[in-house]
Amino acid sequence: MPKLNGRVPRYRRHKRSGQAIVTLNGRDHYLGPHGSQTSVSEYDRLVAEWLASGRRLEQAEANSPTLTTNQIIHAFWEHAQTHYRRPDGTPTSELGNFRQALRPLRRLYGASSAMQFGPKALKAVREHMVSVGWCRSNINKQISRIKSVFRWAVENEMIPAEIHHALLAVRGLQRGRTIAREPDAVKPVPENQIIAIKPFVSRQVWALIQLQLLSGARAGELVGLRGVDLKTSEAIWTVEPEQHKTAHFGCIKRIYFGPQAQKILQLFLSDRPLDQHLFSAKEAAEEHRHIRNSLRKTPASCGNGPGTNRQNLPERTPRSCYTVASYRRAVERACDKAFPPPETLARRRVKSLSGLRWESVAEWKSRLGPDDWAKLRSWRMANRWHPHQLRHNAATQIRKEFGIEFARIILGHRSASITEIYAELDDRKAVSIMQKIG
Repeated sequence: MPKLNGRVPRYRRHKRSGQAIVTLNGRDHYLGPHGSQTSVSEYDRLVAEWLASGRRLEQAEANSPTLTTNQIIHAFWEHAQTHYRRPDGTPTSELGNFRQALRPLRRLYGASSAMQFGPKALKAVREHMVSVGWCRSNINKQISRIKSVFRWAVENEMIPAEIHHALLAVRGLQRGRTIAREPDAVKPVPENQIIAIKPFVSRQVWALIQLQLLSGARAGELVGLRGVDLKTSEAIWTVEPEQHKTAHFGCIKRIYFGPQAQKILQLFLSDRPLDQHLFSAKEAAEEHRHIRNSLRKTPASCGNGPGTNRQNLPERTPRSCYTVASYRRAVERACDKAFPPPETLARRRVKSLSGLRWESVAEWKSRLGPDDWAKLRSWRMANRWHPHQLRHNAATQIRKEFGIEFARIILGHRSASITEIYAELDDRKAVSIMQKIG
């Protein structure tokens, strides 16, 4: 189970008025003269009622005109941190999605009354999302999440149901009828771009890349793989991950590993216990240090050994397994090394008191200016790829050779229409047909 925050809001003194004060869900409550028995009793009563109502405002306060949007957001966030979790207690990615959706809502209407938040206000939040450059499909999803926050507030009797019903009247942005940009289509990664990053990634990351190409699995279904999860009794190995995209719907996902994928997995199965993660970021960091040590030019008796100059209490340490985010960052860094930007846009070394150092991102951005910085971002977009695209590679190859129905089974989709998104149409078949009939 997730750990809940056991802290209770403090009994404090308001310097200007001399009264006792406590803050509950973002709202200050004055309790009377600081230090008096009356203020202490009032503090005990308010905190007890607040805890009994699930660390949120009581109903009488919630339906008052003074209830702000920020107070609803705070109450919902406490609920979301417990609700959006996997069976093992780890948070899902939906928390990050809600954080992104609620940021413009707080900026524009956080301090205003929640009772006055209506369709026009929601459309103003949507226009703000358009102005900052979010794509149309992402805006529609985030607006739906904001509606769900107010639906939760209605469910918990914090606001009248009429507010949520009014927000439902706001329709999503339609293609071709809005100035919001359309999302870029996710396409397979060219083979030469995949091979180019091999010298710049660890053997663990390269194994994950190959497994995605061979199995069509999502990155999140492979990074936490352990030997005990594999079913190796049949010719084709399988795994049914507990954590996957549709697990909360009760769906079972099965990943298949053929002979080529099995050879890759056997390299990591032979040297560790079955309950240990196969692809360890900590192990990759240790191997990287030993490789650098083997390439050193100074004698072994001079200088530091592998790992001896590390901080005692580093801010971040490698985990026992890769996460989707760390896997993606490893691929992005490798892309930057395999496809460096032009010299005029590249990061430079600058003088420092101890010699030379890499310029900071702020210095880099200031030196390039807005126009060249935009060129650098365009260069990165053209030469970077992310692991999710590998699923499109696998889907395209399977569909090309065996048809869309087999691609649907391998990818784990319930509908072939979803597989259409992942499997690129084979233009060569269309060309060959037209050469015969046209």
